[in-house]
Amino acid sequence: MTKTKFDISKHILVPKHQKVSAEERQKVFETFNVTMREMPKISRKDPALRELTVKPGDLIKITRQSPTAGEFEFYRVVSDE
Repeated sequence: MTKTKFDISKHILVPKHQKVSAEERQKVFETFNVTMREMPKISRKDPALRELTVKPGDLIKITRQSPTAGEFEFYRVVSDE
């Protein structure tokens, strides 16, 4: 029996996740006047991060489509939790 690998990132209900560069990360922290400890977290075991090479402390930009707001972005810090 052959198992097919399902790529969750292609599912219509899963928003786009991408790892943020060090420069963009610093800009995000300055723009929102926050530190890494104050940012919302996302588990490194989250299925949406499976295809990304992430480690705790990395910043993830999540881009979501909305019928009322259009496209909007939010950020999460990768954690071991």
